[in-house]
Amino acid sequence: IHSRDIRLPEETSESELLSTVSDLNADTDIDGILVQLPLPSQIDPQRVIMSIDPAKDVDGFHPVNLGKLLSGEDAFYPCTPHGILVMLERSGIAVEGRHVVVVGRSNIVGKPLAALLMQKRSGANATVTVCHSRTTDLAAHTRRADILVAAAGQVGFITGDMVGEGAVVVDVGINRVDDPEAKKGYRLVGDVEFEGASEHASRITPVPGGVGPMTIAMLLTNTVRSARRRADG
Repeated sequence: IHSRDIRLPEETSESELLSTVSDLNADTDIDGILVQLPLPSQIDPQRVIMSIDPAKDVDGFHPVNLGKLLSGEDAFYPCTPHGILVMLERSGIAVEGRHVVVVGRSNIVGKPLAALLMQKRSGANATVTVCHSRTTDLAAHTRRADILVAAAGQVGFITGDMVGEGAVVVDVGINRVDDPEAKKGYRLVGDVEFEGASEHASRITPVPGGVGPMTIAMLLTNTVRSARRRADG
């Protein structure tokens, strides 16, 4: 895969970034565009996402692709939710008929993951509950989950006593915590209190090394799909 890394200064204006995206939309050598989020405060991320050609939106964030996802059409799925589904399938974990609790309602993970899990198709057909920071008695919901997905963006948000016996736990969180003994001065931890949750879970993803690599793999998958589509006209 040919890769072009365009690094713009933090003070870049919204119009300059939109112009860069427009050039990439028109570039026939480019099959996929990813704009790294978050963006500086002077730039509206939704305007930037809207400016990406949906046919090159390998992040799967454009409303056209999200709308197709929701209606069950073929589309570029957001990479992290898609990666979670593939990981469960490749691990031999059945989703159909299971109760999946998703903690988090972001446009990047929580909402699209819930939509994918409830699709009437192979690898889905789950019963889905979406919880968040304002959910009353969150633990009562999480303990009933056959599959628990933590995507709240808070360190240790899911503690061991919130995990039901034998549940599959998928930790989407990637949070930096200070660690003077680490080479970089910090280490990465998830949204799940790993040690406590491991005492109850039948399977659990680590952070780092769990969902993160799957997100990257799905980005590459979407890029290859885009190239094949464009080659087929």
